[in-house]
Amino acid sequence: MIDVAGPRVWLIRHGQSESNAGLPTNGPGVAPLTEVGRAQAESVAAAFPEAPALIVSSTFVRARETARPTIDRFPAVPYEEWPVQEFTYLGALHGPQTTNEGRRPFADAYWERADPAYVNGGDGESFQDLVVRTRVFRERLAKRRGGLVAVFTHGLFMRALMWSLLTGVTTPDSAAMAEFRHFLDTCAVPNGAIVELRPGGPEGFLVIAGSSAHLPSA
Repeated sequence: MIDVAGPRVWLIRHGQSESNAGLPTNGPGVAPLTEVGRAQAESVAAAFPEAPALIVSSTFVRARETARPTIDRFPAVPYEEWPVQEFTYLGALHGPQTTNEGRRPFADAYWERADPAYVNGGDGESFQDLVVRTRVFRERLAKRRGGLVAVFTHGLFMRALMWSLLTGVTTPDSAAMAEFRHFLDTCAVPNGAIVELRPGGPEGFLVIAGSSAHLPSA
C-alpha cells in the first residue's frame, strides 16, 4: 500500500486529435488537436473551480495542446511534463501517414498475442512497461502533499492506471493482459473526460467516476 496524505488528481484525456478523427498521422506523439479537440480543451480549462497546485502533461502534442488553455488560465501554476504518454505498443507499425483503421489489424494481433513482455519494435513498449509507468506515476504523486494536480494524459494510460488500482496487478501475466483488454472494451474514456483520484483505498488512491458533462454537446 502506498502511504498517501494527498493530493487529489484530475486525470484528463486530451481533446480529439487528428488520429481520433480518422486522419493519417506521422507517429503516436505528433498528432495535433482538431477544431473539436481545441474546443474540448477550452471546456476543460473552464471546468476548474479554482487553480490547481500543479499542471502536468505528457510530451505528446495532443496532450500539450489540451493543457495549453488551462496553463493560460492559471499562468502562476507550475507546469511539468511527466512520462504519462500514451501506450505505444505498435512501435514501428505506427508509421508515417497511417490511420487508426489501417493500424487496426496490427492492434488486434498485438492484443491476441497476449504477451506482456512483447515489444513490437521501433519505439514501442511492452504491456509490462506500461504497468510499470502507472506505478511510477502513483509513487511520484505519493510524494506530494495536498492540492489538486491536473494531469493531461491519454486514454490507454488512464485506463491502465485505473485497472491497476482496481486489480492490484503490478506484474501482469498473459491472463491479466487478456483481462485488461476486456476492461478496455467495457470502460470508455471520451476525449476531454476527467477522472478524479483521491487518497485512500488499498492501493493508495480511490478512483472517482469520470465526467464529461463539462464538454460541449456533440
